Amino acid sequence: MTTNTMTLYQLKEKLQQQSSLAFELPDGSLVPNHFHVTEVGKVTKHFIDCGGVIRKEEVVNLQLWEAADYDHRLHPEKMLQILTLSEKAFNLQDHEIEVEYQGTTIQKFGLDLKGNNFLLTQKQTACLAQDACGIPEVKEDCAPGSGCC
Repeated sequence: MTTNTMTLYQLKEKLQQQSSLAFELPDGSLVPNHFHVTEVGKVTKHFIDCGGVIRKEEVVNLQLWEAADYDHRLHPEKMLQILTLSEKAFNLQDHEIEVEYQGTTIQKFGLDLKGNNFLLTQKQTACLAQDACGIPEVKEDCAPGSGCC
């Protein structure tokens, strides 16, 4: 996978340095601080791309969920315990983190750190076999008269 997102080991290291947990959405708003981590798992995607190459990707998946229990607060040390338990139960490796959160539908995000907040980063689709399916190369400098347009 070629996204820039935090890995499991990086997340565990950052949690040891945090005194509180806050998740920030790409638009700058915060996931309500009474969120729960309802799932931690290993997600394996085994697929064939449009160029005929068989691929396999694994991510560590976290699902954030909010309920009406407004007094609930998850602390970094508790989240670290949940991750450690999951790591042992599923033999998790240092894969990238993918976060699921409910928007208008289930949204998937990468994870980064922005100050003291964990930042949910937007993920994008991409063609993994551009050379095999005829997608033209994007020219960086396509000024009039340069011959690239």
